[in-house]
Amino acid sequence: MKGRRGLTKEDEKLQTFYDTKNISQYINNNKQEFQEKLLSEAVNVATNIESILKEGNIDLLKNAQKLVLYVVQDRNEELIAFANEEGIAWAKYSLTVAFKLEWVHAIRRTLWYFIKQFDQINKNVNFADNFFELEQKVNDGIDEFLNSFFISYSHYKDELILSQRKLVEHLSVPIIPVSQTVAVLPLIGTFDAYRMDIIQEKVLTDIAKLRILTLIIDLSGISEMDEVTIAHFQNVLIGITLMGAKSVITGLRPELVRQMVHLGINLTRYTETKATLQQTLNDYLS
Repeated sequence: MKGRRGLTKEDEKLQTFYDTKNISQYINNNKQEFQEKLLSEAVNVATNIESILKEGNIDLLKNAQKLVLYVVQDRNEELIAFANEEGIAWAKYSLTVAFKLEWVHAIRRTLWYFIKQFDQINKNVNFADNFFELEQKVNDGIDEFLNSFFISYSHYKDELILSQRKLVEHLSVPIIPVSQTVAVLPLIGTFDAYRMDIIQEKVLTDIAKLRILTLIIDLSGISEMDEVTIAHFQNVLIGITLMGAKSVITGLRPELVRQMVHLGINLTRYTETKATLQQTLNDYLS
């Protein structure tokens, strides 16, 4: 169908795009049209733009424009740095990754739509002759962004989980002062080398901070340790000695004693052992 001045509807649509020989400038000049097309391509994200801006202070439309310009201008280092920033921001505010994936795919489709419009307006520049080179540049650039984004996102999440686990482990190592120089450390549950490292860090720090001279370590809540964990536990006892303090182990269960005997491990070189925590407290607090 013909419209005004004998133009088809498609012709009229093309007239809304500025005629420019530079894709970056072309996209900048048609910023409003770009955003409208992008929003129509990412319906689910479009309805959440305001909440994402509010929760994470992330302007999706502004950032989409930035990403597209980095891609078409071959600004790879800036693109990767931007992807890393985005990954951290989305991880920090626990934003939905599915929205990000949908949004970036919508950006890809929108960019190709604008490249097509650009090519139709500027046919005299033989833009399509370099299609395969352009295809590689555009798709590789967006794939590079996605790859860097997810690596950054995952790394931040892993670091957050590790720090939270470390905090929980610190809280699960309660060193309880029972006098000015004596403290008790009850150990409960299962242990691995990682948790033993946390215990060692906590013990050495608190010995210095609380001026502990005797640390009573109650193992009545532990039935077994593997060989590696026992070796780490020995290091904890050695560390206590090097700090100028004394350790006393109480509550060794038969299963754990048999395990140590089987492995040929003798903890009495580094510590004193007593049958029960109550007995030990009576001895040191009387």
